[in-house]
Amino acid sequence: MARYFDVHPANPQRRSLNQVADIVRGGGLIAYPTDSGFAFGCRMGNAEGLERIRQIRDLDRHHHFTLVCSSFHQLGQYVEMNNQTFRLVKAHTPGPYTFILEATREVPRRLMNPKRRTIGIRVPDHPVPQLLLQELGEPLMSSTLLLPGDELPMTEAREIQERLFHVVDAVIDGGHCGLEPTTVIDLESGAPVILRRGKGDVSALE
Repeated sequence: MARYFDVHPANPQRRSLNQVADIVRGGGLIAYPTDSGFAFGCRMGNAEGLERIRQIRDLDRHHHFTLVCSSFHQLGQYVEMNNQTFRLVKAHTPGPYTFILEATREVPRRLMNPKRRTIGIRVPDHPVPQLLLQELGEPLMSSTLLLPGDELPMTEAREIQERLFHVVDAVIDGGHCGLEPTTVIDLESGAPVILRRGKGDVSALE
């Protein structure tokens, strides 16, 4: 049965998030808040969790999943960055930006775009996922919590509980976390290409 964790949005309880991290390590699928709305999350190597997200969201095999990391330092293990890309990503981390980059060998092939060997990465600027990622000790494989037929993502944990408690293993309520999704920037070719305009200033990227 799924569990509901009500945590403080600015000072989340470490004990609660440690319990969520245990659920993720055990193969669970969670719904959690970020600085740009709620997301699904599971362990990076969790093939079943990946398939569960695909089924819930009705996604095809070409969908870009995102590795949500605890820090800029951690990103370097999972994506290739030249000096220019390094500076650009560092200047916008943490924040509401998802960067598409070539994946390293550390990333399971099933998470990559099958044609391009790329992966989305980001570091959220929100205390709840930050502490959760510290407790977990590794990135979360994530996708926006947007359901088929919905024009907008859900913004309230209680609504997520009502609609999805039968298909997830935990819901974290960290208060209202906004509606606007991340800005998605493709950096595979070097020059930034904005694929989706969302939360976050993009003036330095154009």
